[in-house]
Amino acid sequence: QVQLVESGGGSVQAGGSLKLSCAASKYILSNCEMGWYRQAPGKERELVSTITTDGTTTYEDSVKGRFTISQDNTKNTLYLQMTGLKTEDTAVYYCGAVPAGGCSAWGQGTQVTVSS
Repeated sequence: QVQLVESGGGSVQAGGSLKLSCAASKYILSNCEMGWYRQAPGKERELVSTITTDGTTTYEDSVKGRFTISQDNTKNTLYLQMTGLKTEDTAVYYCGAVPAGGCSAWGQGTQVTVSS
């Protein structure tokens, strides 16, 4: 399985911002729909946002207007810009290829902690 590498997590106060990065291969970003997922303690992993190879994006309702997914194919990197962070955004965030068409890749996760 292809590995992705996330970075950019950390601890912020409510209302703050963080930008997550995910280093991926050119092949993965060019051929797979990519997503950011998160898993809070005691909860199942949930899909936060996706971006297709043609740039179409989707967002889970609770992050709409606050999070922005993007990718830079010149840097082979996927991003998640998070603003207006809330305590309920606290979770381990993972980037991954949306499982379809043979795409399969996961990162190791990066912790995001939002304090009140």
